[in-house]
Amino acid sequence: MTASIVIVGAGFSGAVVARQLADAGIASWVIDGRSHVAGNAHTERRPNGVMVHVYGPHIFHTADTRVWDYINRFGVMETYNHRVKATSQGAVYSLPVNLHTINQFFGLTLSPSEAEQFIASRADSSIGTPVSFEDQALKFVGRDLYEAFFKGYTQKQWGVSPTELPASILARLPVRFSYEDSYFNHPFQAIPRDGYTPIVEAMLDHPLIEVTLNKKVTPEELKSAEHVFWSGPIDEYFGGRFGRLGYRTLDFVETEAQGDFQGCPVMNYCDPDVPYTRITEHKHFAPWETHEGTTLYTEYSRLAEEGDIEYYPIRQVKEKEQLHQYVEAARNAQKVTFLGRLGTYRYLDMDVTIKEALEVADEFLACRRDSRPMTPLVVQPL
Repeated sequence: MTASIVIVGAGFSGAVVARQLADAGIASWVIDGRSHVAGNAHTERRPNGVMVHVYGPHIFHTADTRVWDYINRFGVMETYNHRVKATSQGAVYSLPVNLHTINQFFGLTLSPSEAEQFIASRADSSIGTPVSFEDQALKFVGRDLYEAFFKGYTQKQWGVSPTELPASILARLPVRFSYEDSYFNHPFQAIPRDGYTPIVEAMLDHPLIEVTLNKKVTPEELKSAEHVFWSGPIDEYFGGRFGRLGYRTLDFVETEAQGDFQGCPVMNYCDPDVPYTRITEHKHFAPWETHEGTTLYTEYSRLAEEGDIEYYPIRQVKEKEQLHQYVEAARNAQKVTFLGRLGTYRYLDMDVTIKEALEVADEFLACRRDSRPMTPLVVQPL
């Protein structure tokens, strides 16, 4: 070990903490089991010139000025407005469901107020407090829109019936009563001009940061460290003591073609008899570039097995019970802080990942300044 502070994981969580500590004059050793930095945000340019989001599309969006200013320190962020289309029952629609989607789907010409009343009339008012994903959808949008856009896609994505998923997955009303079809509504929306990997490389480019790739470590190997920031799976840190937490993983079938395949970056396939969930056409993530060729990802979701890349924490009843046990173990752990998507067993957008890493670094530096111990679990995962 070459530094007394060890950071496990060279994604955004680990890179931000390492850089904040380095800027404060503290050395750290960053370790990652993969051959590259940036975690699941890793990008590569293919031989046809297209920049590919290797582990699926990553759109940076935030309302947090500190986060926005921070990522702009390390690369050029190009304005990008993400729009998603959906194929359902033989037609193509805009997502999220908006006024255009409603009018097109039902063959109407409703105004915003008329559409709101129309959807309310089709919603299931008999559902009080929604328990399942299906309850939540039926209560807010009714059966027609639910079955066209949510039911089949959700079942493919999660591998179970929407009746078995918690209502919290569909936390907000999934409808806009306007023609606004931007997928996100944050004031800052962008994609790095040169990809995400160079941004993380720039964060880690500091004389006080040592990076080691292609290396797996165990907590036992790090017991002499002054402090460990662990952004790997929380259950892995404790040797699976309470069982392995469940994740969904993704399989991508990559193909190349000429021209423009689908005219948009992401096309969701909502029908249950289509085995894949969506097709991503990566060149549309960089509208400032021009390419004759195109690179496509056809995406399939399944339960993660040993050795798979974890994408989405399942967080159903079984996993939540296990997570409670791991959280209690984390609170009693010494000289370790858990953070990031895997360390807190939450699906986090990149801006939230950066925000929480900045806060973790702030807390660590304050603890050093005040000579008080670092709270083992700074980020609460439940």
